[in-house]
Amino acid sequence: MKTAVSEIKSPIPRLAITIGDPTGIGPEIVLKALADPKVRENCDLTIVGSRQILQETYQQLSLEKLVYWENLKILDVEFDGNLEDISLGKGNAVSGEASFCYIETAIAQTLAGEFQGIVTAPISKTCWQMAGHKYPGQTELLAEIAGVKNFGMLFVAHSPHSNFVLRSLLATTHIPLSQVPAALTPELMSWKLELLVESLQKDFGISKPKIAVAGLNPHSGENGQLGTEEEDWLIPWLEKESDRQPDIQLYGPVPPDTIWVKPGLAWRGLEALTCDAYLALYHDQGLIPIKLMAFDLAVNTTIGLPFVRTSPDHGTAFDIAGRGIADATSMKAAIKLGKELILQRI
Repeated sequence: MKTAVSEIKSPIPRLAITIGDPTGIGPEIVLKALADPKVRENCDLTIVGSRQILQETYQQLSLEKLVYWENLKILDVEFDGNLEDISLGKGNAVSGEASFCYIETAIAQTLAGEFQGIVTAPISKTCWQMAGHKYPGQTELLAEIAGVKNFGMLFVAHSPHSNFVLRSLLATTHIPLSQVPAALTPELMSWKLELLVESLQKDFGISKPKIAVAGLNPHSGENGQLGTEEEDWLIPWLEKESDRQPDIQLYGPVPPDTIWVKPGLAWRGLEALTCDAYLALYHDQGLIPIKLMAFDLAVNTTIGLPFVRTSPDHGTAFDIAGRGIADATSMKAAIKLGKELILQRI
């Protein structure tokens, strides 16, 4: 059962932006993103993190040339740890605890009605584990606190070369590849599909979406010669869902090595017949092509939550933290999409 979000009337979107792991590039890309006037316009943005870390980042990277410190709204979060134990590029249990408290605070404030959505900077799953927080990632924590059992990771990217919008939902996420065939079931696929259809209709205004579903095996099993999952249940499931939901168009199972050809052409501005969304069956099947096409532009949005959540589609980049060279493009895209989704839902 979903936790209800308290409503506070607001003419503009109210977003919380967490800084992620403070030893990574999170604080830098947040500050760089907010330096862009287009990112800040028509919204109310609050940074959720440690004021001291943000101020040190601001001064160290000479970001005063980009954004005025006094214009920033910061929710200073206390956590069980010493900021002196945090060193750029060196994630540890303290940075893991800090980043956990940042998002925990943002979720609580959002459920209380202070914000309508959350944009999360990258965290380190290893540092969370070191701090004693046994979650596969931020997505699972968001769902647990919000009281949501059915949720999904939808990746969205707007092509800079055309009007094409790439949308891909993962049927399974952070599990070993060896566990994927057992995890995939008709029941799982049905509620993932329902989440995707609901999001396309509610968040993107697509009333009768076209959705392509990937196969699991090479060549979608080649009539059972290269794997039997397609013949055993995936094809019957697709036929059943097509009959059950006549307002959507389902295609598949499309061979995994060709499902991304047409989206790839459309992404580059070439004419191609595309779908409104693509349902990938496991993590790398969906994310390798997305990162290849749209690494700096893709946004991860969690669907199924009672509020909007978006995130850049990259990690903490410990190796370049503190050097001032982190690219904030994906963070800007995450904030922009967060605003759009909130406005679509109003």
